[in-house]
Amino acid sequence: MCNTIIAFHCVIIASILVSITADPIDTTPIPPDAAQVQSWFQTNVKPLADRKAAINASLAAANEKPITIKVRQDGSGNFKTLTEAIASIPTGNSQRVIVDIGPGKYVEKLTIDASKPFVTFYGAPDNMPTLSFNGDAQKFGTVFSATVTVESDFFVAANIIFENSSPQPDGKRPGAQAVAARVWGDKASFYNCKFLGFQDTLCDDRGRHFFKDCYIEGTVDFIFGSGKSIYLTTELNVLPGGAVITAQARNNDHEDTGFAFLHCKVTGEATGAYLGRPWMEKPRVVFAYSEMGKVVHSEGWSLFNKLDRSNTVQFGEYKCMGPGANPNGRAKFLKQLSDAEAQPYLSLGFIEASSWLLPAPTI
Repeated sequence: MCNTIIAFHCVIIASILVSITADPIDTTPIPPDAAQVQSWFQTNVKPLADRKAAINASLAAANEKPITIKVRQDGSGNFKTLTEAIASIPTGNSQRVIVDIGPGKYVEKLTIDASKPFVTFYGAPDNMPTLSFNGDAQKFGTVFSATVTVESDFFVAANIIFENSSPQPDGKRPGAQAVAARVWGDKASFYNCKFLGFQDTLCDDRGRHFFKDCYIEGTVDFIFGSGKSIYLTTELNVLPGGAVITAQARNNDHEDTGFAFLHCKVTGEATGAYLGRPWMEKPRVVFAYSEMGKVVHSEGWSLFNKLDRSNTVQFGEYKCMGPGANPNGRAKFLKQLSDAEAQPYLSLGFIEASSWLLPAPTI
């Protein structure tokens, strides 16, 4: 009898502990109704003050007393260029540094290296600054052509335009790929940002990333890499001449990577564009609750002559809509996901957000 009572109490205590430690950020599924997404996000992704116990300790400490430095081209700030501002951040930085970027176009090639975590790029939402450069693969190599490279962890950008101004590849000029932003660090978030380019616009290279209310445009493979990322309420615009949106680089079952597009819009003036192709052997890409325009090819996805990968790709769709989402005629290797199969992609738990994701910054 005593053992039974003890066991019962243990079960009760365990249940209480689970309820205390379970974070709704990772467990609450995104609502199917797009009109409810913003309130769902505000309810679950609460500010640091409400989540100190759950948040990464170094992130919590860094955000306690943030430093703001201003970049203004007219000389009214702390620096005139972003290069100078980034150089001022100390190696081994342990404090949130908000780089408040004034309006205008900043023609600079930038890297936030791994020794400088906790950096925020912030622009005014009604007058977003543009970070631009014209590097291409012929000059630098594809991934190193990026206008902005983020190697550090806990990077945040809000209201920023990332642009590679190199001309559109014409199929004749070698090395014409040109990256606007390369995200290599872990736990990075982007709010209301734009990524402008043609081929290889956004290199979602590695780590866990979150994109919300963003705009990404391009022609070929314009979201590519080995990141594990959620794109929420984001527009993917296929420019004329566009052929494929994603080239996810998962290579084997041991790689915990993939892209989840939730409540996104696929738009553009191109025709017959594919949602993805298998750059590597086992890419994982899912579109859920997303609106697909007529720009999308009826097959949806392509193997791009990698026929041996028809049984290894993990391309999925779930409750999408629009003329480009018609399940009739879809490629045979595409999977229309069941509720259970879609579930892992429908919450912020896909990127383990409970320990690091915070709301968009404000100044």
